[in-house]
Amino acid sequence: MLVIYNPAAGRRRAQRLWRVLDVMVHNGVKLQIAETLHAGHATILAREAASRGARLVVAAGGDGTIAEVAAGLAGSPTPMGIIPLGTANVLAHELGLPFAPRDVASALAFGRTRPLWPGLSRTHGQDRLFVQMISAGFDAEIVHSLQPWFKRAFGRAAYVMQGLRETIRYRFPRISLQVDGASLEAASVIVSKGRFYAGRYTVAREASPLRPGFSVILFDRSGPLSAIAYAAALPLNRLAHMPGIRVLRGSEIQLDLHRTQADGDPAPPGPTLIRDAPTPIEVVVG
Repeated sequence: MLVIYNPAAGRRRAQRLWRVLDVMVHNGVKLQIAETLHAGHATILAREAASRGARLVVAAGGDGTIAEVAAGLAGSPTPMGIIPLGTANVLAHELGLPFAPRDVASALAFGRTRPLWPGLSRTHGQDRLFVQMISAGFDAEIVHSLQPWFKRAFGRAAYVMQGLRETIRYRFPRISLQVDGASLEAASVIVSKGRFYAGRYTVAREASPLRPGFSVILFDRSGPLSAIAYAAALPLNRLAHMPGIRVLRGSEIQLDLHRTQADGDPAPPGPTLIRDAPTPIEVVVG
């Protein structure tokens, strides 16, 4: 079993990781640990492990790390395990994964899997796999502006503070997009594989990362007051009931020139085509 971990995640997350690994080692599980050195390194490490016939590759981190590992395993029979160490851990909540160290270790040892169907975005000819969502607009601007050290220091609160800054600075331009060929426009867009956003906050009740297709959440209203109102409704799970919210289903989405973020990490700017990945990935769920 190979565990891929980003050492830049911080001391507290490293302690959580080692609590899980201690349980596994105590129960006789043979482990290898590989630390990432740069963005995209987790994909390289996972791909190399899959080519060697690894029994299981484990992503220890948040949704961004999970997406990188999934990209390396795509097209191979090697399943992916998850040790949730991120700020929001959206996919872990989506799949109902455990968080307590002993329960995480037990799930990985048991090895029961389910097929996860990732999304694939293409910008300037470059493909990027994502496991939960990709978005454009106000939240993408927050992700692009948020400094990594600030995120490590304050966790979820960093997004709230950065969001308040962006309500003053962001211009709220309209976003043009196409959903299965139909031309649309919105202030912000979330293209989601699953139900949850930013943790366990519901944005699309009928969505599931276990099947093809996407839920497209369109925010029609723009401006600082609308952004604050939408943000306040999110933790109350009332976003879908807010004025100016539309939720569509689609299998091919084209976004225009705006900045995007994928699984909580900045994504390359430019016209972006979003489709399902060619094949699913087996993910350990317990």
